[in-house]
Amino acid sequence: MTQATYLNNQFIIAMPNLDDPYFFHTVTYLCQHNDEGALGIVINRSTDMQLGEIFKQMKIPVTSETASQSIVFAGGPMQQERGFVLHPTGEAWDMTLPISESISLTTSRDVIEAIALDKGPDCYLIALGYAGWGEGQLEQEILANAWLNSPYGKQILFDTPIELRWKAAADSIGININQLTIPAGHA
Repeated sequence: MTQATYLNNQFIIAMPNLDDPYFFHTVTYLCQHNDEGALGIVINRSTDMQLGEIFKQMKIPVTSETASQSIVFAGGPMQQERGFVLHPTGEAWDMTLPISESISLTTSRDVIEAIALDKGPDCYLIALGYAGWGEGQLEQEILANAWLNSPYGKQILFDTPIELRWKAAADSIGININQLTIPAGHA
């Protein structure tokens, strides 16, 4: 009997030949992956919205101009009206899923309120929506060479410019993503 390998706390990198318009050239951080499916946040697709617009919509008082100008990401095609905050593990917010010792996912209003007042996490990524896969779906897509996986890297998630994250995630595992043009086989 083989034991399942799950990709929690890893990036999946869209292969150049993945032609799904939503996931073309994306990097997705996997928050949860188990025998029931997977949930991730796309980390290199920004929306046209800044966080200040969300503060305004939610009627949250703001003292942080920096936070107001933060980019809001398009986290995936599922539940695009719902907000997700990736941040270093630390303070406990109302609705937090610890993903690893170093990173958590929060979906509650209190973290947004704290960010608006410069009292939130030191670094964060706020996304609307998530990417979801049903039972066995992600595994099949990986076997079909739609995705590469790489270890999570804090610098890629929080510090690398958005337009460089796809290449940076591949570089982190020694792959020049621009040289991958045809699907690879399996031995």
